Amino acid sequence: MNLGDFEKTNISGLYISKENHPEFGNKYIARFQHDKKRYVKVLGYTNKDNLTRKDAIELFKEFKDSIVSKSEVKIEERVEEKKLLIKDKDNEILKTLKEENDFLKSILGNYEKLNPHVLSEGIQKIYDLEALKKYQIELIKLQNYLEKENKRMIIIFEGRDASGKGGAIRRITRYMNNKHYRVVALGKPTETQKNQWFLQRYITHFPTGGEVVLFDRSWYNRAMVEPIFGFCTHEEHEIFMEDVVNFEQDLVRQGMVLIKLYFSVSKEEQKRRFERRIEDPLRQWKFSEVDMQAQDLWDEFSEKKYEMLRRTTSRSAPWHIVRSDDKHKARLEAMKIILNSVDYDGRNYSLDFDANEEINISVQKELLQMRKSKDY
Repeated sequence: MNLGDFEKTNISGLYISKENHPEFGNKYIARFQHDKKRYVKVLGYTNKDNLTRKDAIELFKEFKDSIVSKSEVKIEERVEEKKLLIKDKDNEILKTLKEENDFLKSILGNYEKLNPHVLSEGIQKIYDLEALKKYQIELIKLQNYLEKENKRMIIIFEGRDASGKGGAIRRITRYMNNKHYRVVALGKPTETQKNQWFLQRYITHFPTGGEVVLFDRSWYNRAMVEPIFGFCTHEEHEIFMEDVVNFEQDLVRQGMVLIKLYFSVSKEEQKRRFERRIEDPLRQWKFSEVDMQAQDLWDEFSEKKYEMLRRTTSRSAPWHIVRSDDKHKARLEAMKIILNSVDYDGRNYSLDFDANEEINISVQKELLQMRKSKDY
């Protein structure tokens, strides 16, 4: 059907043929577009169907209305289908949320009576403990290797009070074979020990073949704590600072694996941890008279720390600085440092053993930071 053979009427979409058929007369057609579809229909002839202009308009309207109404029905049907789909989806989401909610409630129990902060902290600890387990498995492999090769390892944990040394030691040794490791935390020296060579009481606790000894504070008490509180003379302090590097080099030369960790806590975080110790009945036993002076003597400790790190780090026995404001990250980095110190068998290379440079800080970077600020 060629539209050029028709002319428009005064009704949009209604056309009449230009030529009059000798028998049928003029032909009326409907031609319009709706909902992106084109519709064409022959309505009839003037002679054959006795079709007047008025009749043609009525037929056109009926045809167009039928198309439009069908389209509207389809649109409504589609809308209803979408509504049903959305409703089904919403119901599925609600069902999933309810199941998750019921599951969490079954685990958490009467959680509404708990302090939200305590609850959040407890949940985070679970995630942190899970994150450490892969590295704790590696520590067991390391321990087995040391035993098999009859190697000895010393790990020194140093740092200010409340820097997180004890917590790190507990996480590191959590799954290790307790027959082959010892944690040494020496108290005040006896009168006999005071008259011995200073390092002698530490050497007594050194590991045998296949053993790991973890010193919770070490001979480096003489580098920081003792001179500040007057437990040693200036001369004794200076002799230690001059001799300790050679002493450690000899240990390493004789096959000792020596790892020196310094947990570096900020002044603000130390204060927060002290306040928590005072307020929490479960932690009050940790707080001592020495702790009370730690904040007041911060600058003095900073000066001794700076001198100790500068003078006692060496190629054979370097200091590893662990920023410990975030306890979990500090523990993880300490584990990495220990695991990277020995090429043990069966290492899981899919784990990330690279240092987090925001937590595992080089001595040079720590000294540079301390020259700018005494916050650490």
